Amino acid sequence: MIKVSLISLGCAKNLVDSEIMVGHLHKAGMRVIPDAENADVVIVNTCSFIDSSKEESISHILEVHEQRGLRKRRRGQKLIVAGCMSQRFSKDLPGSMPEVDAFIGLDQITQVAPIIEEIYARERGTKAAPASFVTPRSNYIPDYDTPRFRLTPAHFAYVKIAEGCNHPCTFCIIPQIRGRHRSRTVASVVAEVRQLVAEGVKEINLISQDTTFFGMDTWDERPNPRTPVDSSRGTALTSLLRELNAIEGEFWIRILYTHPAHWSDELIRTIAECPKVARYVDMPLQHISDRMLSAMQRETGGDYIRDLVRRIRAGVPGIAIRTTFIVGFPGETDADVDELCGFIRESEFERLGVFRYSQEEGTRACKMAGQVAAKEKERRWHRVMALQNEIAGVVSSRSVGRTVKVLVDEAGVARGEADAPDIDGRVYVPRELPVGSFATVTINGHHDYDLLALPAGQRPAEFKVAKQAQ
Repeated sequence: MIKVSLISLGCAKNLVDSEIMVGHLHKAGMRVIPDAENADVVIVNTCSFIDSSKEESISHILEVHEQRGLRKRRRGQKLIVAGCMSQRFSKDLPGSMPEVDAFIGLDQITQVAPIIEEIYARERGTKAAPASFVTPRSNYIPDYDTPRFRLTPAHFAYVKIAEGCNHPCTFCIIPQIRGRHRSRTVASVVAEVRQLVAEGVKEINLISQDTTFFGMDTWDERPNPRTPVDSSRGTALTSLLRELNAIEGEFWIRILYTHPAHWSDELIRTIAECPKVARYVDMPLQHISDRMLSAMQRETGGDYIRDLVRRIRAGVPGIAIRTTFIVGFPGETDADVDELCGFIRESEFERLGVFRYSQEEGTRACKMAGQVAAKEKERRWHRVMALQNEIAGVVSSRSVGRTVKVLVDEAGVARGEADAPDIDGRVYVPRELPVGSFATVTINGHHDYDLLALPAGQRPAEFKVAKQAQ
């Protein structure tokens, strides 16, 4: 039996791809193990969104190669590089990374088992040149019955409702990697979620490159696909949320990766009327300066964003808004950063991360004039994050005394509706609360992004650190 170890890097969307690969490996009769050193095949599912993610991917690939080179009995081990980096650099990697046995792209995740068998058949005892199975344009989208083995804890799951992206953001390489937006059907997503809830999943995290564009690709007949859409026509996501809300059982539905251009009053109303939809918005805004938003081609302006934040908060009282911003974009001035800081202070976002602009080859922003020096990006990043850390303390203090519903992730550690897995804060609770279950607790303290719901005199042994965009 072939033993396979898979290393999954990057975002939750990449994790779902990894889960699909593991599901197909199991279906083919291969054994998936956690220890890369003892595997016959190691798969590194890579990310290449920005420079730091590429560096992390390359580091893992070289680490696997060096480990297998040190152990003579594992010299026959195969190394496969999958995912976004393989897709993005499909023409360059085979000639530059001879230590790799094969490269597979985003559309080969369901073919991983036969590809492994082909690698063994091709070698015949001699070291062959790296094989590339990457196809030029990604078109794949999973379905409700796609073989999949979840790599998350049993009580929460990610459900990919669409793939690809149609947005023209000048800083982003994702549309070139993952292709144009393509949605699953409402029926397909509902079938998958129904099965997950039947298995005991308590939190459904809906993901895609832009969840608010879900279903819009089925009616989009604009002569120029880069012009803004009329989001009032985008009823597919609201229909999906209402159908998911009707599924029996106690669970949360969390919407991740929304784009501000496609929010509508109907979507706000739907969230307010569906009690199983978490009072949480994940909406990367990227900037507030009209100059920067225009240069980034974000399809929104500063006044629109301010009004949207007001409408969301008015329409769904108590909702937590998570967003991300980019500092150091080409042409950004101190005045633009001043405006951004003013907006952040005014809005008091419950959750916020900041990216330093990454000059990515193949994007339009890469060749723009006015590139900002790395040292200046760092200064701006620290300025904005220091402001948000101050705001986080104020926001957290408002929760003290409140009774909230939490989902227990591990002994003594839970999350509220305002906290998505892995990226937001935590609620520290009594260790006796059962893992994987909902509980009601009273908040009696806070520490930065984290909340405390512990008996008097008891403190957690150590605080976990919420992930903020680095």
